Amino acid sequence: MKMAIRQGVAILLLCVPAFAVALAAGYEVVGDAIPVSLTGAPGDAARGRTIVGNRQVGLCPLCHNGPLPEERFQGNLAPNLAGAGSRWSEGQLRLRLADSKRINPDTIMPAYYRTEGLTQVAKNVQGQPLLAAQQIEDVVAYLMTLKQ
Repeated sequence: MKMAIRQGVAILLLCVPAFAVALAAGYEVVGDAIPVSLTGAPGDAARGRTIVGNRQVGLCPLCHNGPLPEERFQGNLAPNLAGAGSRWSEGQLRLRLADSKRINPDTIMPAYYRTEGLTQVAKNVQGQPLLAAQQIEDVVAYLMTLKQ
């Protein structure tokens, strides 16, 4: 079952439109977080909500349930996003988005910002992150608004 889910996520990621986005300068992982913004600029929570709810960009509703009432058929494979801003710090959320395997090597969540050491990546998107640095910051800003 777990392998089938991973294969399904990999297939979905291959279908994501290829957007050429450059990586920002390297980032430092401290413990279980990336404490410093990837861009040096704050994220925009409204743009972040749009990314989270978009099944072609963020893909979040495929696995996560959350406070997105307009999104029908939300997933239950991953933690509910409601209260994410209370459970994790900005830095912890940033690392989970950028490279979730650093937290849990068995996760099915894609690395939205890592480009090295990945398998099953379509040739036309190799070396490119799924989300740009500012998009990561926008999603972090949105998730931080989800307090319980």
